[in-house]
Amino acid sequence: MSSPRYSFAQLNALSAADFTRIIGPVFEHSPWIAEATASKRPFENLDQLHRALCETVRTAPVEKQLALIQAHPDLVGRAALAGTLTTESTKEQASAGLGNLSPAEIAVFQKQNTAYREKFGFPFVICARLNKKEAIIAGFERRLRNDRNEEIKTALEEIFKIADLRLRDLVS
Repeated sequence: MSSPRYSFAQLNALSAADFTRIIGPVFEHSPWIAEATASKRPFENLDQLHRALCETVRTAPVEKQLALIQAHPDLVGRAALAGTLTTESTKEQASAGLGNLSPAEIAVFQKQNTAYREKFGFPFVICARLNKKEAIIAGFERRLRNDRNEEIKTALEEIFKIADLRLRDLVS
């Protein structure tokens, strides 16, 4: 079953609470972003809404930015293997080919997740819908060479891509 789609007229007319309820899941377990952006309505188009949401994140304190990154699950991590991801994350990981991995491939992802978390203190975030498993594994290798500040920026940019695609699924 697909999610209902909303027009900009509908989104602009919602109460702040309903706007937060509908737009909040665009950012993984972080409804504060939609809540803080609701007062910036009306939005004329998807790009304007996306920019406003991203600006809310960019101007948030680093602690909130890190909490947003922390809200993302590990790729092929415990939540994925246990089937406890959000519906959106489950679909996104599956679209990248991460739903049918061999035990050896699962071990590679778990090893990379561990190395990444140990180095940066947060999960590896990549827009799975725009990548396949080979590109994601290469992304781990490449991004493990970054410093922490560079990786915070990269993770946020990936989150913005995820949010853009999730918004496109919601808005008509």
